[in-house]
Amino acid sequence: QVQLVESGGGLVQAGGSLRLSCAASGRISSINVMGWYRQAPGKQRELVARIYSGGSTNYADSVKGRFTISRDNAKNTVYLQMNSLKPEDTAVYYCNAGRVVPGLPPYWGQGTQVTVSS
Repeated sequence: QVQLVESGGGLVQAGGSLRLSCAASGRISSINVMGWYRQAPGKQRELVARIYSGGSTNYADSVKGRFTISRDNAKNTVYLQMNSLKPEDTAVYYCNAGRVVPGLPPYWGQGTQVTVSS
C-alpha cells in the first residue's frame, strides 16, 4: 500500500502563486509515476501534471508555462508550483500515484482545495 498526503492548498488572488506538496509513504517501489489531477464543481477530474520515475513530465495544455511539477526523491515528495493562477484553476487538487504493475488502480490522496479569486 501507498499513502499520499497533500498539503499547500488555499485561497489566492488571481495572478498569485501556490505550491502543493504530496508526500508518499509505504511501498514506494510499487509506483512509477506521480501526478496531480483536479476536479472543479460540475466537471470531470482532469490531469494537471505528472512526473515519471525517469524524470519525464507531462502537463495539461491549460497549465503549460504556469505550473511546474518536481520531486524530491529523498523525501518521496512531489511538488506542484503554480504561478500566474487564474480563477479557472479553482478546483480540488488530488495527488495520484500510478502503479508499476499495469492494470492495477492508482493511489489517490484526499485532495486539497485551491481557490483563486478574481
